[in-house]
Amino acid sequence: MRLYDTYTRSLVELPAAPALVRMYVCGPTVYARAHIGNARPFVVGMWFRSWLKANGYDATLVHNITDINDKIYDAAPGKSAELAARATEWYLEDTADLGLGMPDYLPKATESVPAIVSFIEELVASGHAYPAGGDVYFRVASFPEYGRLSGQKPDQVEQGEEPSPLKEDPRDFALWKANKPVTEDTWWDSPWGRGRPGWHIECSAMAEEIFGPAFEIHGGGLDLVFPHHENEVAQSRALGHPFAQIWAHNGMLQFTGEKMSKSSGKVETIRDAIDTWGRETILVFFLTASWRKPIDYSEETMTQAAARLETLRNSFTRDPAAHDENGWQAFADALEDDFDTPAALAVLHDWASRGQLELLRRGLAVFGLESLAERAVAPAEIVELAERRLQARAERDFETSDRLRDELAAAGWEMRDRPDGYDLVRI
Repeated sequence: MRLYDTYTRSLVELPAAPALVRMYVCGPTVYARAHIGNARPFVVGMWFRSWLKANGYDATLVHNITDINDKIYDAAPGKSAELAARATEWYLEDTADLGLGMPDYLPKATESVPAIVSFIEELVASGHAYPAGGDVYFRVASFPEYGRLSGQKPDQVEQGEEPSPLKEDPRDFALWKANKPVTEDTWWDSPWGRGRPGWHIECSAMAEEIFGPAFEIHGGGLDLVFPHHENEVAQSRALGHPFAQIWAHNGMLQFTGEKMSKSSGKVETIRDAIDTWGRETILVFFLTASWRKPIDYSEETMTQAAARLETLRNSFTRDPAAHDENGWQAFADALEDDFDTPAALAVLHDWASRGQLELLRRGLAVFGLESLAERAVAPAEIVELAERRLQARAERDFETSDRLRDELAAAGWEMRDRPDGYDLVRI
């Protein structure tokens, strides 16, 4: 299998199965109900794991939760811990309702503070970081490779942090922040005084706490390449840790060409999207674009995804064709080549059109859509109604035929007549 690696800007081969593939995918900062854009790295990570496991890999997925952050303090001054806990529950509920299962590990920053403090101590002892007024900063100048992941020029770096006179260099970034008791109601003791971790250090510490100093894939949204992931590379490799071998960044979700974010005001939550479209339509929608390209979320694109979904579902109302022994290869080739889900989706539709229902069921299961096959099988009482309606039409008893049609519709089924019989389609 080949995946695009942001670090080398090339397709990189994974080792052959049954190799170990450890994946760390950056999760949300929990200060509100997660928006539908937050679902994409979750879905992509779960799909990667599903495909790897199906092909004999020993695959493990970590998806962290950032529950220490300035955004949380700003959203709930004095009650940040309560908000973070509640928003974490929302996120876990909403992602569970996507029907893909859950990652193997879901570490929280608040549960990893001892590991984070130890990591910072190593950086200070090695000269790659320095304490200043209760804060601790990473020395960007001490890591010559800084900027390679993102393509940033080190002399033009802006971290996006508040300017601080405590920094030796404006490019340096915070590993530990001294507690501000007026606005920050959560804090931890450390060798540098009472405070809390910076954003970037938490992922280096949590990934290495679970996987050790080297692992195979680090994922997350394309918006995290800089500064978040660039700083993770610096922190870990400054200590001689190989860290991630492949950096897999998914493209952003957009509304009419604009990146979706809570700050833009253009937000649809995962919960809203599930309630409006259903989990299966959302998953088909994500299949329609390459995982590392932008994808436009709109009424039009979701309606198109819903139509694709029904085409796949309705294919199970017909009798299967003779099994194509060689049919799986085109599907596998698509996913082995940089996880090309649009090409894989085209294969699914081809199977649907040719009645290759065994292959279709197997392919849908990779993406958590096996329920399409289960729901398309009409129960016996529905088939009985359809047979009675067919008989009534044959006897030209149109009053009975119309009544039975209405009964079918009330039960959630549409009977579509064909010259050689009929199809039963879920409404």
